[in-house]
Amino acid sequence: MPKKLLMGNEAFAHAALAAGASVIAGYPGTPSSEVIETVAARVASGGAHDVHVEWSTNEKAALEMLAGASYAGARTLFTCKQVGLNVAADPLMSLNYVGVEGGCVLYVADDPGPISSQTEQDTRRFASFAKVPVFDPENIEQGMDMMAAAFELSEAYRTPVIVRPTTRVCHSSTYVDVPDETHGRPARGFTKDDSRWVIFPARSYRGHLEIVERLARIAEDFSDARGLGRFNPVEHHGESARLGIVCGGVSTAYTREALAILAAMHSDALPAYRFMQIGTPYPFPANLVDSFVDGLDEIIVFEELDHVIEDELCALMGRRAMDGRAVARVRGKRTGDTQMAGENLVDNVLSQLERMLGLAPDAADDAAAAAAAAMAAASDRAGAETAEKRDLPDIEVPVRPPVLCAGCPHRGAFYAAKRAARRRKVVFSGDIGCYTLGNAKPLDAIDTCLCMGAGITMAQGLKVAEPDAKQIAFIGDSTFFASGMTGVANAVYNAHDIVICVLDNRTTAMTGDQPHPGTGDTLMGTKSDPLDVEAVLFALGVRMIEHANPHCLDESIDAVKRSLDFAGPSAVIFEAPCVNLIRPASACIVDQDACTKCRRCITAIGCPAIGFMDDRIMIDETICMGCGQCVQVCPYGAMTVPDGMPVEVRTGKEAHA
Repeated sequence: MPKKLLMGNEAFAHAALAAGASVIAGYPGTPSSEVIETVAARVASGGAHDVHVEWSTNEKAALEMLAGASYAGARTLFTCKQVGLNVAADPLMSLNYVGVEGGCVLYVADDPGPISSQTEQDTRRFASFAKVPVFDPENIEQGMDMMAAAFELSEAYRTPVIVRPTTRVCHSSTYVDVPDETHGRPARGFTKDDSRWVIFPARSYRGHLEIVERLARIAEDFSDARGLGRFNPVEHHGESARLGIVCGGVSTAYTREALAILAAMHSDALPAYRFMQIGTPYPFPANLVDSFVDGLDEIIVFEELDHVIEDELCALMGRRAMDGRAVARVRGKRTGDTQMAGENLVDNVLSQLERMLGLAPDAADDAAAAAAAAMAAASDRAGAETAEKRDLPDIEVPVRPPVLCAGCPHRGAFYAAKRAARRRKVVFSGDIGCYTLGNAKPLDAIDTCLCMGAGITMAQGLKVAEPDAKQIAFIGDSTFFASGMTGVANAVYNAHDIVICVLDNRTTAMTGDQPHPGTGDTLMGTKSDPLDVEAVLFALGVRMIEHANPHCLDESIDAVKRSLDFAGPSAVIFEAPCVNLIRPASACIVDQDACTKCRRCITAIGCPAIGFMDDRIMIDETICMGCGQCVQVCPYGAMTVPDGMPVEVRTGKEAHA
């Protein structure tokens, strides 16, 4: 069994395959996407046998498909990010009442920061709300162990189970044993049983009682140090400790490192303490924690994102008080001692511990401080030497905000829509994807962004509330199939006067260029007939449908104008492939004699390939795609593309084919 350096998501995919998962599905969303992609690669290479893997239309479709496979006894794995679980909430809430047959594990990656998400919601809260057990790994190795345990627990209690890593665990790397081959466990087949599988009210009542009973038993399992309680380990640092430190998830690793630094800096002042990780926060391992807190005066809690463990400890202290037993003071987010939002990170935990323990940074051991200074100086010297060897200036690189790629077709669509909307009162509703960046200046073409698919329906509400304003809603092709079609149906049914701009770039670009129903490509290597956006819009009742290439400015402006003039739901389909799918054409050339330095090319479209340096408009040939958008914006004809705009840039469908 060879060792390979793997990202966390890759390692968890291998752990699921090793556990016998045979049906695996999800919807792409950072930081979870690589799990499905790793499984697909293993299937394609012949390393994973008897496995079906797919990108489903959305998370709800994925979980419902997997529920059916689980009913038939297959081991199933669902993947999404934290906000994706919202989409799958409907089937999840009922699935827990009905139960499963084959192990059903939900891999839900949370995103503290947030780094690439619209919320910092905590899946541990969702697990409690849905009454579903949850595992919260500190690192990759523990997470792989939890993945295997989650399948066993799911089958033992016939319940879905959540594994909740966070971004730093998902995207860190370590060496992992990878089996040459894995085999999905064969499904036993579906056994008809109306009393079990059909969720009538009487079945729901009985299911609720079953949930209450099994959660109590699972809590006991999580308190068994010889079994699943191994995910809630306890360490003793010093004798007669009166201080307890309790952590969840990756905060455990941060806190361990912070404590090691404190031990080096304050070897004589650091008090004895007990340390505990809560790797199974729901149902809470109350019996094990109750033993841990005996004799403690104070407990400090570090966790991301909500005060889940802190709340459980406070509740435990309340029960101890009612029983006349000693209680400890619990400190964390609720008391203002630890941060309420974002990642913890080692430096944050270190400063918070120093403050709570009364260990001022300036009281550090002289030797430790000197060593730290020496290390910093050595690092500075090494950096300077490296810069000198590379003949690079020793400067601080400025932070660059996120921006649409050079040659991105979305830029042309936004600019055309803004031009078409001149002298009109128009609100631009956006959506989740690369094109959310359309809100940035100079485009400034996104006024609202809530969640996937919401742009189309929010535009309808804005039109009802403000009838004199025109409404344009932008949505990507992948998001259109994932969650936009329902909004279109609502617009047609209720005769809402909005313009729907579908930005069809033939991929799910934001999360790594995954396929979707509009491409026809599947992870099992088959090719289905792509769903046609225009045909879907027409079938849903939209009768005014325009097509435009966003790299062709006049064509795009005219298409949006005609749609704005139409009374009722209309659509413009902007068709051009993502720049990651095509080869770049020759870079644009600036005629410096014709250029007046008006900077219209910069202030109009904001392409990162265009800059102003040494009193000249400059083109970065390394990133310019030769799309020609700047050529059409320049009022003086000072910009040209040597070969003209190539076919694969000007047309989307031909390039994809």
